Amino acid sequence: MTMSMCGPGLTTTSYKKRKQSKRTKSQQLKFEQQHREYNKSMKRAHAHDQMMSLEDYDLYVRGLYKPKAKKFKEYTPSVVFTTERKQYPSLSDSVGIAAKKEAMKYTGKRKLLGIATMHKSNMVPIFEDNKHEAIEIARMRR
Repeated sequence: MTMSMCGPGLTTTSYKKRKQSKRTKSQQLKFEQQHREYNKSMKRAHAHDQMMSLEDYDLYVRGLYKPKAKKFKEYTPSVVFTTERKQYPSLSDSVGIAAKKEAMKYTGKRKLLGIATMHKSNMVPIFEDNKHEAIEIARMRR
């Protein structure tokens, strides 16, 4: 019978943990040698807090080891360093950083006839007083 024909609710995975068989004497000697080598390597790496007892190393190898939480002491300095700061008055009492820019207004001195295109998308304004520029621009495009 294939899995597609089985009813709902059936799974093929097993959630039960398998029991580990006890080690033989030769396996136990090999395990103790590995434990000594582990502690030796931690000592060489100056990680003395990572060294473990044989029981802890057994749990560590099986994936059941939970490291002990370290208690950290909160650091409080013995002398508090502070500097005295002088308050300097500002140069002006105005609010804001810069003055507001005046709005641009068209005064009407020059009359705009239109916008000419010189090369590709170069837009140039054409004013009433410079009509010869419009003629020159028109000749340039040809």
